[in-house]
Amino acid sequence: MRATLAIRQAVRPWVEAADARILLGVSGGADSLALAIATYLECKSANIEVVAIIIDHQLQPESAMVALRCKEELLRIGFNSVEILTVTVDVQDGMEASARRARYAAFEEMIAKYRPDYFLLAHTKNDQAESVLLGLARGSGTRSLSGIAPVNGIYIRPLLDIDRSTTEQACLENAVAPWVDPHNSDLQYARVRARREVLPVLESNLGPGVIDALARSARILREDADALDLLALEYLEGHDPRNLLAEELLLLPKAVRIRVLRSALYTAGVPDGALTADHLAPVEALVTDWHGQGEISLPGGVKVARISGRLSLSEQIQ
Repeated sequence: MRATLAIRQAVRPWVEAADARILLGVSGGADSLALAIATYLECKSANIEVVAIIIDHQLQPESAMVALRCKEELLRIGFNSVEILTVTVDVQDGMEASARRARYAAFEEMIAKYRPDYFLLAHTKNDQAESVLLGLARGSGTRSLSGIAPVNGIYIRPLLDIDRSTTEQACLENAVAPWVDPHNSDLQYARVRARREVLPVLESNLGPGVIDALARSARILREDADALDLLALEYLEGHDPRNLLAEELLLLPKAVRIRVLRSALYTAGVPDGALTADHLAPVEALVTDWHGQGEISLPGGVKVARISGRLSLSEQIQ
């Protein structure tokens, strides 16, 4: 039961920190079932209530049956509380992103209903490595390359130091048969190509340990990103984010300046997650390459203009 013990040890600090209740997302795959087994055992020992949440995305013909089988498996493990939520995925910006949006909306409903101490998710070291690799392919910045956050508010990912082979072994140790999602074999998805075609080639040609190295890079880059974000926050605490002095911004290191500008733009009303590097480049040019440019229009109706040596941010600039 070595794999099960490793996962229990990863989950244990969060169970020990809980007061009453933990929720966790379960898809029926090896990662989430292994997390479910470990969490159930730890919560049982600590007298903490645990509730499993299964999301039926309705993206496959037998999705309802898969969700029901997952529930039956959880009940067999010993769970008393299992919820199945059926969601409708409105595909707006790709299947993966749209499904994620629908899934987290359902999670938020369950959080409001149960008021848990934590909501555990089963992302592993492999998921982390794939995220970093995809970020590199996109030419992303430090924050994106820092991968999946181990803690994001109430959401906790305790398995980011556990690899997928360990979760699969834990399922074997507990005689649990995980469901294999057909989407995880569909090469139309970039993450699947990274998992099945790119990472094995890297491991083969560069030697074993690439997944560990990518996950380690994510941790280092997250520390760097957190430090830079803190510097940007400290700067903004003493300034009006809608009226920033260009000369002061010019003195900041670029990595900090970009974060200051991004935060200011979100404060001004740009929708969360809507800013890209292409949006930020002309805004930064108002500071670093000023030659009389006109105002810049951004998502959410936010306008940015340089007026009397200051960056003026508003939803409407006359």
